[in-house]
Amino acid sequence: MIIGVPKEIKPAERRCALTPAGVQQLVAHGHTVLIETEAGVGSGLPDGLYESAGALVCSTAEEVFERADMVMKVKEPLPAEWPLLRAEQIIFTYLHLASSRELTEALARAGVIGVGYETIQRPDGELPLLTPMSEIAGKLAMQEAAAALNVHRGGRGILIGGVPGVPPAEVVVLGCGTVGVNAVEVAAGLGAQVTILDINLDRLRHLNEVTHGRCITVYSDPVTVARAAAYADVFIGGVLIAGARAPKLVTEAMVKTMKPGSVVVDVAIDQGGCVETSEITTHDEPYVLKHGVLHWGVPNMPAAVPRTATLALTNATTPYAVKIADLGLDAAAERFPDIALGVNVRGGEIVHPGVRAAFES
Repeated sequence: MIIGVPKEIKPAERRCALTPAGVQQLVAHGHTVLIETEAGVGSGLPDGLYESAGALVCSTAEEVFERADMVMKVKEPLPAEWPLLRAEQIIFTYLHLASSRELTEALARAGVIGVGYETIQRPDGELPLLTPMSEIAGKLAMQEAAAALNVHRGGRGILIGGVPGVPPAEVVVLGCGTVGVNAVEVAAGLGAQVTILDINLDRLRHLNEVTHGRCITVYSDPVTVARAAAYADVFIGGVLIAGARAPKLVTEAMVKTMKPGSVVVDVAIDQGGCVETSEITTHDEPYVLKHGVLHWGVPNMPAAVPRTATLALTNATTPYAVKIADLGLDAAAERFPDIALGVNVRGGEIVHPGVRAAFES
C-alpha cells in the first residue's frame, strides 16, 4: 500500500501524522510512505530523518494525495484539501464529523473512506487513538486556565494554589473520562480546590479513592452543574460521547451566574462543545469573553505541544496503520472490530451511527 502524509495546514497545527519510527515500521512491512516536505518540522522532525527511515519526500501535497492509497493526517481535511480527495481513498485522521455537516458532506461527495481516530473503539469502550490526545488536552486545559486567571489576561487575578491564609482557586471538572482525570491530576497537583462531576458513580468512587478525598466528587445533574458553575473560578468541560455531538450541559443561563473573570475551557469543542456559550477559537486568539467569563475553545489544543503530541499520537496510530496497510481496510475491519467502528463515511454514505444521529436530530 502507498501511505501518504501531507503537511498539516490548519492554523497553528504543527503536529505530524507519522514519525520516522512509524515510517520505518510501515516500510519494513513492504509499504511505500510518501511525506510532504517539512511535514514534521513543526514537531522537530526534519525531512532527513524521514528519508533515513525509508520515506520518499514529496514537494507538494497534491503529489501526496494523488499517489496515496491511504492518507494519514492529524486533523480533518480542510476545504483547500477537498479537491485533492478521490473515491475509495482512505483518509485516516481525526474527523470529528458530528460537529461539521459541511465536512461530512464534502467527504461523502468525494467518495472517500473516512476512518476517524476518535471512533476506533475497543470492546471495553476504550478509545485508543483518542486517549493520548485527551491526556494532553486535559493537562493543557489546566495549564491554560491557570495562566488565564492572571489579571493581565483578563482573569480574576487568582493563584490556582493560593498561599497560606488565602484559599486556592475553585476548579470544577465536568466529566471524569481521560480529559477530566488528567485535568484533575494537574489541578490537584497545583493545590486547587477541585470538584469533579460525572454520572458514572464507579468513576467518581475511584477518583475519590485515588485522591484520598482531596477532591470533591458530585453526581452530575442540571442542579449540581448549575451550583458548581456559580462558584467556579475555572470550569473544565470534558464531556465525550464517542463520535456524537457533545451535549450542552452548561447553559447560557448558568454561565451568566459565573464570577467575572472566571475561565471556561471547553475541551469538547471539537465535538460541538458542552458549554452553550463556547465557540471555536485559535491558538493565536484562544479566548472570547462572554458574560464576563473567558472562554477557551481551541479544537486542536495538543498542537501547542507538537513534539510531545506527535510522538504520543503516532505511538497509538501506527499499529493500526500497519494492520490496515497489511490486510486492506475490509479485512482489517473484519478481523478487528475496533477498526470497523472507525469507519465514519464510505461510498458517499454516513456509516457511523453516532455521526448519523448527529445529523438526524
